[in-house]
Amino acid sequence: MKKENKTAKRIFGIVGSPRKKGNTHILVSTILDGAKEEGATTEILFLGDLNIRECDGCHICWKGKQCSKKDDMNKLYPKIIQSNVIIFGTPVYWYGPTALMKCFIDRFVYFNCQENREKIRGKSAVVAVPFEEETPKTASLLIKFFEKSLQYLEMNLIAKILVPGVSRKGDILKKEDRLAEGYTLGRRLARYHKD
Repeated sequence: MKKENKTAKRIFGIVGSPRKKGNTHILVSTILDGAKEEGATTEILFLGDLNIRECDGCHICWKGKQCSKKDDMNKLYPKIIQSNVIIFGTPVYWYGPTALMKCFIDRFVYFNCQENREKIRGKSAVVAVPFEEETPKTASLLIKFFEKSLQYLEMNLIAKILVPGVSRKGDILKKEDRLAEGYTLGRRLARYHKD
């Protein structure tokens, strides 16, 4: 039985696309494969498999209490807290993230109070974004959304990987240079601040 390396980087990949084995899934998986190669502990999560309800602004979490929503997000907070790096993977939908990803990020309001802020502060984040159009400007509003949100949470956005020109399921497999970039990024994430 293989022992878990207690000092290994914990890298959590979030797939905000509703398509499994699609371009976002492949990109996030490739980054995680690179991280595993360097000994990181990795986990991938498909938001489409979960019941994550919208935040209704009740602010009970701001009082240091558990979120009032009885859904799957409450099981994810400990995973987020234990992670060293979170990879946010989403295609561009209407110049922003998917509804799945937006709902997930909305629930990060949990980390907005003094009691919970220290649980997210300083964590590293990566944004992985495949999209249909060829111009990188297509993703600029989505990237700005993540930059502002993560900055507000006092997280560190340490890398962005954009893959334009992918629409059909699996198109990203033709972008070997971008997948190689993702794999290398994963290896770098695992080595980052490694003891």
